[in-house]
Amino acid sequence: MNTGESRVALVTGAGTGIGRAAALALLRDGYRVVLAGRRPEPLAGVIEESGFGQHALAAPADVRDPDSVEHLFEVCVRKFGRLDVLFNNAGVSAPATPVEDLELDQWQNVVDVNLTGMFLCIRQAFRVMKNQWPRGGRIINNGSISAYSPRPGSIAYTATKHAVSGLTKAASLDGREHDIAVGQIDIGNAGTDMASRMAKGVRQANGEIVPEPLMDVDIVGQSVLYMANLPLEANVLFHTVMATKMPFVGRG
Repeated sequence: MNTGESRVALVTGAGTGIGRAAALALLRDGYRVVLAGRRPEPLAGVIEESGFGQHALAAPADVRDPDSVEHLFEVCVRKFGRLDVLFNNAGVSAPATPVEDLELDQWQNVVDVNLTGMFLCIRQAFRVMKNQWPRGGRIINNGSISAYSPRPGSIAYTATKHAVSGLTKAASLDGREHDIAVGQIDIGNAGTDMASRMAKGVRQANGEIVPEPLMDVDIVGQSVLYMANLPLEANVLFHTVMATKMPFVGRG
């Protein structure tokens, strides 16, 4: 029997990239999965690709909107009866821009999705998980290597990912009394549309433009699955998975 059989997961930003890889990994392991995202077509495509349509539900939602987030979790519970795992994955970035040229609306959009959206999903997951039986569950926040080390021109994205680490620590502490485990996965250079520019060359700390290696995004899906399948008595608070040869550790 698959580890995830009869368990329920919700993945935000599930239509593409890392969310897609995680949703596929969870479905193939036997989870029933709610796939959330702003566009319904990519969600439907992931479900069709999985071959497990009877165990999946596409649920269009906007994590920036509290009412939309509340409705999303209501749909999950109404369809599958509970929630065991939230992969809090939805995120955006602004174009690489000098601080002085970043527009306020660009900053605000990144904050609204990456930070406020993640908080809204954590809040709603707590409301569900603490009141279900068996009680509790697991929340996995998508951080980033930028939660530790910024790239040039990334102030909005880097600030929100540093803040996500704070959300993870605080929620992990607050979740203890409710049997809710909260951890974070920090990903470096997964082969997604968002990261594809890295292979063509990206500015380094010393100003040079250097191509960077990418890793298969399905590796990230398996990492999320590993964290999801831990018993609630154990938690990976921070998990880093990265392209082995990317310039993260060392001098830039």
